[in-house]
Amino acid sequence: MRKTSQTVTRRSLLKSAGAAAAAAWFVRGKSLGLAGEAAASERITLGVIGIGPRATYDLRGILPKRDVQCVAIADVQASRRDAGKKLVDEAYGNSDCKLYRDFRELLARPDIDAVLIGTGDRWHAPASMLAAKAGKDVYSEKPCGLTIGLCQALDDTITQTKRVFQAGTQRRSVANFQAAIRLAQSGKLGKIHTLVASVYTPSIDTQWLPGEPTPPRDVVDWDMWLGPAPWRPYNQKYVSGGWRGYWDFESGARLLDWGAHTVDLCQWANGADDTMPIEYEPGENKITAVYPNGVKLVLDCLKTPFGERTGWVQSLGTCPVRFIGEEGWVETGDSGGIEVQPESLKKELEGVMSKRENGLDVATHSQNFFDCVKSRALTAANSHVMRHSHIACHAAALSWVLNRKLKFDPAKEEFIDDDEANGLRTRPARTPWSV
Repeated sequence: MRKTSQTVTRRSLLKSAGAAAAAAWFVRGKSLGLAGEAAASERITLGVIGIGPRATYDLRGILPKRDVQCVAIADVQASRRDAGKKLVDEAYGNSDCKLYRDFRELLARPDIDAVLIGTGDRWHAPASMLAAKAGKDVYSEKPCGLTIGLCQALDDTITQTKRVFQAGTQRRSVANFQAAIRLAQSGKLGKIHTLVASVYTPSIDTQWLPGEPTPPRDVVDWDMWLGPAPWRPYNQKYVSGGWRGYWDFESGARLLDWGAHTVDLCQWANGADDTMPIEYEPGENKITAVYPNGVKLVLDCLKTPFGERTGWVQSLGTCPVRFIGEEGWVETGDSGGIEVQPESLKKELEGVMSKRENGLDVATHSQNFFDCVKSRALTAANSHVMRHSHIACHAAALSWVLNRKLKFDPAKEEFIDDDEANGLRTRPARTPWSV
C-alpha cells in the first residue's frame, strides 16, 4: 500500500509539473506572439470613452483583432459600463476590463495607447483633445466637432501633440465608395461638374424635456453627461439616445449626421481634402455650394432618409452620393452596389460590386487606424481631412440656419463680411468643461 501510495504521489507530481510547464509556455507564448497571438510589445491597448450603441458596434468589430486589446471602458451611465464590460470580458474569457465613470481617470493610465470615443456629439472634440494631450491616439466617432471652432481646435491639437487620429467616417475605407471616387477622378466620366451628397433635412429644437429626478451620480452622472453643453434638467430620454435633434447636443442642425460622411466623400472626389466650398446657398430641400474650381456641391436634404429618397437609386441604400461629369455619372451607397452611366463602365466595377460591403462596417477603417498607430502614418480620415469636410458641413448648415447665401474664405476659415455667421462658428462651453 505504501508503494502504491508513493507511486500515485509521484505521478500526481509529474502531472502537476507538466501542466504548470504547459501553462507557463502558453502564457509566455502569447506574450511572444506565438500561436497566432500578437506579442505583448506589439499589442495596442485600447480604452473606450462612451459605450452607447455605435461604440458597441465599433467595439464588436475590434475585439477579434489579435493586435488590439481593450482594457478599460469609461461611461457616465452604470448600465452602459456594465454592458460594455460584459461584452469585453466574454470576448477575452477573463474579467480584466476596468470601468470608470470619469473618463479622465482612464486617460491617466500610462498603459493605454489609444482610445475609441463613442460619446454623444457634444463630447467628441473635448474628449479627443484631452486624450491627445494625455498622449493617446484617437479614433473618434463623427461628427468630430460640434462647431467650426472645435473642428479647428481638434485638428490643431492633434498636430501639436503628434498623435494619430482617425475620424469615424468609415466609408473612406469601404470598397464601393473608393471605387466610385477612383472613377470620378479617372476622367472616364468626363470633367466632373456636380457632386451630390444626401443629408438629413436640417432642424433646430431648443425646447427642454420635462425635468425628472436626477439619479445618483454612480447611476448617471448628469453633470458630466452634459459636459460642455448648457445646463438643463435631467430627463431619462436624453441619456437613452433621445438627445438627437436638440441644438445644444447635435452638430450642425442635424446636417452632419449623414453629411459628415457624404460631404466628406464629395470632398475626396473633387480632390478638395485641403480646402472647401467658397459659397453656400440654401434652397428648397437643398443647399448648393461652389468650390474654388467651379465644381458644384449639392446637399440634398432628405425628409425621409430611411424611406423613399426622390432622385436616388433606391437599391443602393443609405448615405448615397452621386458624382456627375460631362460624359456620365456614378452613384453608390451603403448596400455596396454601384450604378454608373455609360453602361460600358460597369465592366470596370464588377469585382467591387460583387463584394457588396456594408457602408456601416468599421473593420477596414479601424484596422487602418491601428496600423497607423504602429507606423505613425496619417490615417485615411485624419484630422486635416476631418477639419475641411466638417467645416464645409457646418458652413452649409449655417447658411440654412440664417436662410441666406454665405461666402466663405477657405484660407482664413471665416465667412466674408458676415459678423453674425462668424459669431456662430463657436459656442460657449459650460464651466468647468471647456478645453
